[in-house]
Amino acid sequence: MTPPITFDDPRIVQLRETARREIREHIEPYGAAWETAGTTPHAAYRALGAKGLLGLCHAETDGGSGLGPIASVVFAEEISASSYGGVAEAVLIHTDMSSTHIGHRGTEVQRRRYLPGILRGDLICGIAVSEPEAGSDLASMRTTARRDGRGWVIDGMKTYATNAVHGDVMIVAARTDMQAKATRGISLFIVERNTPGLEIRPMARKLGLHSSDIADMVFTGAQLPADALLGEENRGFHAILENFQNERLVLGAMAVGLARRALESTLTYVKSRKAFGGTLWDLQATRLRLAMLAARHKAVTALVRDTAVRAALGQDCVREVSMVKALAGETVQDVMRECLQLHGGAGYMADCPVERMTRDARILSIGGGATEVMLEEIAKRLNEEGFQ
Repeated sequence: MTPPITFDDPRIVQLRETARREIREHIEPYGAAWETAGTTPHAAYRALGAKGLLGLCHAETDGGSGLGPIASVVFAEEISASSYGGVAEAVLIHTDMSSTHIGHRGTEVQRRRYLPGILRGDLICGIAVSEPEAGSDLASMRTTARRDGRGWVIDGMKTYATNAVHGDVMIVAARTDMQAKATRGISLFIVERNTPGLEIRPMARKLGLHSSDIADMVFTGAQLPADALLGEENRGFHAILENFQNERLVLGAMAVGLARRALESTLTYVKSRKAFGGTLWDLQATRLRLAMLAARHKAVTALVRDTAVRAALGQDCVREVSMVKALAGETVQDVMRECLQLHGGAGYMADCPVERMTRDARILSIGGGATEVMLEEIAKRLNEEGFQ
């Protein structure tokens, strides 16, 4: 039996070094321009794809590295530590939250058609599940897909669809059996951007994540070929929930990376900022604040990585993943608030990385399952299993 991959595995250590180097070279110098443009371009994906960074959780038979959730966590930490949360969001949705559905459930024809381009970065992938009246509550989904003689017809509207504006391939969830419960009546589809009957409507500028584009996707009798169905018909609800585990783990790692960069930047700033006859670091209140934040960050990092190991071993870790999403998402809010406070007026200015990171991090207690939803899941498991 092949020993499980760990964070000390030479391949993972090398991956972290490669990711840091490529992000420093191909992401950080251009992040500000992409914030202004409102999107992360194909060139960024291609640069990462050329180093194998877009296929970490995909099978080797599909052109990926097959390194699994530990590699996904490492990459998520590092790209988020670039300080450009929008870039991290766009790329991680491509790698771990959308294309994974094709890798896990696609037919051989679908995988051969889409995955090579996705892993190279030639095709940008996204996902559309949320609707104006259906976010974390998937049972409220109203977009429908019905069979006709030529394939499928989709009607309805998706919102908050990341990568929809400049992306090429979207994974779309729709009701295929309106008489059944949502758990038995939702299917997934592969939708290309030039699909007849599909209108992409860019949404208003977000609070943060400016380099990650989002849009409404309006389907009006949109025509899909028969082979657009992804996975088993009416089993999309279970596919979404299954992928949520990896998605939420990656979002926790994203919080770890953003918080790490904010703490590093703040430590550098307070050591150089002159105040009251010394520096801000000379003030005990400053040191104690940062010390506690560092301790909390260390604890969250340990939880994220321990959960990644559990996932890599194939263990049931729904409770732990929910803890990751809740605790990391809330901790990063506290880290950003305190780091901005320690920057003073400088932290409130648009050219300060901490200002941008504070805005970017806000989504991490909302997207992928709000904190309250995660706490309910944890409570349900505690009720069934107790403290273990």
